[in-house]
Amino acid sequence: MAELYIGLMSGTSLDGVDGVLVDLSTLKLNILASATQAFTAEFRLELLALNSPSHNELHRAALAGNQLASIYAQVVAKLLLQANLKAADIIAIGAHGQTVRHQPQQADNNSYTLQLNNPALLAEHTRIDVVADFRSRDVAAGGHGAPLVPAFHQSVFGTAGITMLVLNIGGISNLSVVPAQGDVTGFDCGPGNALMDGWCHQNTGQAFDKDGAWAASGQLIEPLLTSLLDEPYFAKAPPKSCGRDLFSLDWLAAKLAPFAKAKPQDIQYTLTELTSSSCITGASSYINNSNELLVCGGGAFNTHLMQRLQAGLPSLRVMPSSAKGLAPLQVEAAAFAWLARQTVNRLPGNLPSVTGAAGLRVLGAVYPA
Repeated sequence: MAELYIGLMSGTSLDGVDGVLVDLSTLKLNILASATQAFTAEFRLELLALNSPSHNELHRAALAGNQLASIYAQVVAKLLLQANLKAADIIAIGAHGQTVRHQPQQADNNSYTLQLNNPALLAEHTRIDVVADFRSRDVAAGGHGAPLVPAFHQSVFGTAGITMLVLNIGGISNLSVVPAQGDVTGFDCGPGNALMDGWCHQNTGQAFDKDGAWAASGQLIEPLLTSLLDEPYFAKAPPKSCGRDLFSLDWLAAKLAPFAKAKPQDIQYTLTELTSSSCITGASSYINNSNELLVCGGGAFNTHLMQRLQAGLPSLRVMPSSAKGLAPLQVEAAAFAWLARQTVNRLPGNLPSVTGAAGLRVLGAVYPA
């Protein structure tokens, strides 16, 4: 019998929502439908602003959560129409929400992670059970609450006798290491598309650097790259996670201050090198018994970035996750469908070896239809 779930993902790239409708009744993931809904420029700017303290932010955050739930509902409607299914056919929706603050493992019980969402409203709109707030339970158990996708990567990409490396490049980049033997590990490498997209938008008006062509037209600014990589986060040992709290445009502006005369395209090249270098460094410690690096997320479509990753990891075949049957923009959405199933069945969704939590935990909160 089919076990139908919907997964919805709006990540730190702030570009929109990816959704999938999947059958999880067998070990082989069966995607029945996929859909996307882009954010308007105004909504994207509001979400970006809410990543930092600002005027009347509680009210604005609540309204943004409502708007996000409405966009989620539109994606759900597209999925049901595409698959010719009804709301009653779906067991649950996994809706991650939009991360705007991420402060795990703080002292004195000050740890938290915050995703904008209104899962109650989404359940009302769709008449389907909604599972949301996946990260908080892991953070409460002393973990980072991120990344959560390695358990899913183990489920769908794990291969006997081979160490599988899966690199997700969204706004932030994160690596999953599914070893031939032993515990799965994973961590956030650092910025993914967030800084590249932000700089591109500031200087060209385009939301992102298509194919990395603008970056490829530039040259490396070595002193700038050295300054960027001096950020202490890169030297931390896992478990570790990060977000726009750290790798913000304000952080970048401070780093760029001594390079006011640099060409914008050279800065874009160097930001691309920051992303690739941090990912290469992260992966280099785990390439034994591995010959492939699967790349998912929007970064998989950045030709220049993929070439830089391949150049830095010559012993691995760097390829998009579609080579293993799952399109790059479907992976994280499918992961949250899988995590929703774990929650519904009261099964753990975290991996303490990844997040640093005190143990396995059932993640998320359920909002019945």
